[in-house]
Amino acid sequence: MLRLAEVVGEVLVVLAPGADHPAMPPGVTVRMVEDATADAGPLAGVLAGLGATETELAMVVGGDMPTLVTGVLREMLRVAIAAPVEAVALHDGDGFWPLPLVLRVAPATEAAHVLLHEGERRLRALAQRLRIAIVDETTWRALDPRGVTLADVDVPSDLPGASPGPIA
Repeated sequence: MLRLAEVVGEVLVVLAPGADHPAMPPGVTVRMVEDATADAGPLAGVLAGLGATETELAMVVGGDMPTLVTGVLREMLRVAIAAPVEAVALHDGDGFWPLPLVLRVAPATEAAHVLLHEGERRLRALAQRLRIAIVDETTWRALDPRGVTLADVDVPSDLPGASPGPIA
């Protein structure tokens, strides 16, 4: 959250309907947005955030991505501003990652509505529907040699430096 706040003007946190507001790191101001539809998947959550966004571009990251690298996020925004595209993602291996993702709000909102109406729930489908620029791995790895920008935390042992094993 701290790295994202260093790059964007406003941080929005999309919460499930009725969810408690999580504690935020000191010094980070966020606006909480409630997803209107429970259990509709990440695409619906992104749509809720896009609907509350007052800017042309939105950066989408997971709440479980604690090791975002500021330089990589800035490079993604630079590409989004410079290129005639509607989305920017990072390349790794054989394809692009759905997060982090920079979206041009108006076309992304329209595409997300259509996809949800078609029954789609995946964020990757949104990026595939838009004109996308991919930041190649060589470029973003120069800013993040360990590749930690793509790390997400599904269980405590996923945290950098955590020892594997059961949690008591």
